Order: sequence, then C-alpha cells, then structure tokens
Amino acid sequence: MTHDERRRIIPHATRAALASVAMATFLLALKGFAAWHTGSIAMLGSLADTALDLLASLVTLYGVRLAATPADHDHRFGHGKAEALAALFQVALITASAAGIGWRAIQALGAPNATTDAEFGIGVSVIAILATIVLLAYQRMVIRRTGSVAILADNVHYQSDVLLNGSVIAALVLDQYLGWHGADAIFGIAIAAWLLWGAFQASSTAIDQLMDKEWPDDQRAAFLDVAARQPGLRGIHDFRTRRSGSHDFAQFHMEVARDLTVAEAHDLVEGVERNLKRAFPKVEVLIHLDPEGHVDTDNPLVEADVTPHWFGKRVGH
Repeated sequence: MTHDERRRIIPHATRAALASVAMATFLLALKGFAAWHTGSIAMLGSLADTALDLLASLVTLYGVRLAATPADHDHRFGHGKAEALAALFQVALITASAAGIGWRAIQALGAPNATTDAEFGIGVSVIAILATIVLLAYQRMVIRRTGSVAILADNVHYQSDVLLNGSVIAALVLDQYLGWHGADAIFGIAIAAWLLWGAFQASSTAIDQLMDKEWPDDQRAAFLDVAARQPGLRGIHDFRTRRSGSHDFAQFHMEVARDLTVAEAHDLVEGVERNLKRAFPKVEVLIHLDPEGHVDTDNPLVEADVTPHWFGKRVGH
C-alpha cells in the first residue's frame, strides 16, 4: 500500500473506530443503569457484552492506528500481529465474563425473582438497537470505501448486539407480562453461551494469524490466476501465503526459460508484480526466479506445481 493510499484509507477507518468507542461508552452507561434498575440478568448479560464491545472497539482503534505505522528496522513485516495478540487478551476477558453471567443465571434458576419496570428495560433495549443500527450503517459505508478488515470485524461484532438486545426485550416481556419468572435466567444463560461462541471464533481467527495460516483456497486460486497470465512464465511453485492484521503476504517461485538474459527475466518478474499490484493492491509480493525445471528441494509440499489448470493449454497453444 502506498503512502497516498494509506493516507486516504486510515482517516475513514479511524473515524469509524472512534464512533464504535463512543457508541459503546454511551450504551455501557445506559445499560448499567438499566441493569441496576430492573434487576434483569438478561440485561446484565447485555451490559457485559457492551463492556466487551467497548474493549473490542478500543482494540480495533489500536489495530487501525497500528496498521498505519510503517515497518521498522525491528519489524520488517509490519506490526499486524499485534491485533491477534490483543484479540487473545480480549478472548480471555469474554470467557471470564460469560462464565460469571452463566453462573449467576444458573443460581437464579433455583430461586427466580421477578424483574421490575419492564417498560424501562425494554425502552433502553430499543434505544440500544436503534443506535447500533445507525453505527452499523456508518461502518458499512466506511468498509465500502476502505475495505478495512478491522472495521469489518467490528461490524460483525455489533450485528450480534441487535440480537442480544432483542433477547433482553423477550426476557422482560415473558417475565413481567406473562409471568414466566425463569425466562430472565434462561436468556441470561443463552447470552453467556453466545459470548463463549464469539470468544471461540475470535480465538480461532487470532490463532490462525499467529500461526500464519494459508489464505482460503478461492483467494489463492484467484491470485494464481492473475500471476500465471504473464506471457513468458513457464510455471509457479512453492506458493506460500499468510495474513498479518489487515495486511496480506504472498511469495512464490516463478519459472522462466533457461536461455533468457537476466534483464529479460527481470522484466517478466516486474510484469507479474504489476499485474498482481493492480488486482491485489494490499498484498505484499515476493517472487523468487528459477530457470524452468529447476528443483530446490525434494520436499513434495514445497515443490508442488500450483500453476492454474488452464496454463498448460494456453502455453501449448
């Protein structure tokens, strides 16, 4: 990503992250008072989720700002993995909060207590839903403009808030209007389970980044399809990919005819790099040049030919 591209993208993403922080802070104060006023465990669960939303938004803000920091002498590949480390810390907090909410809800099942002032709790939840919908709309606009992965993840996280606030409304209605006093505790357990599922998903994504998991197959295929269309290219092997924060890395060995000069081979490499830059502007590419038929190692995983299936037909034609 060029300096000009980064300068255009980061302000939008930063503003979206700041909007998430402001929204989470507002909802945290509102739901805190509502949980105390109504005594609802479901509202307490929603409060805990909002507190985690605030943490997630702060992590997103940190990640977006860190993404704007260029690589330095000690971090030649940038600082993207800091997002994954922060996410694992967040997962630990989510798990602890879910366990606490679940335990309190289980205790309440044995001695259910009626909640109070359902109208107030429902009103707070409706306000939270409307406010979250506004934030989601703004985030989607920013995602369309910037393609920010961090804001996209935050957007997905806030989508779950709409469901959680809806469950709070259902719990209060069942508890106070229909007399089912155990509903509040049951919804509290459901919210705790939802938080644990979210923690599991977040941990999986973070661990995948830390372990340098390969791109999805469809993304790998699309990348190779662009790379292989360079005239003069004889094959591609040892294709490796990884993701670090919002930045992608790809490297591969590119085979060319043995009788080319260094300058001619270099021109072919630059042609591939230009094509990939146009199609995948946010991917950092490293290409190693090999003469056709050269074998570096007997490792079959490394040496596997990954050239698209149509490549041989096109070359033969």
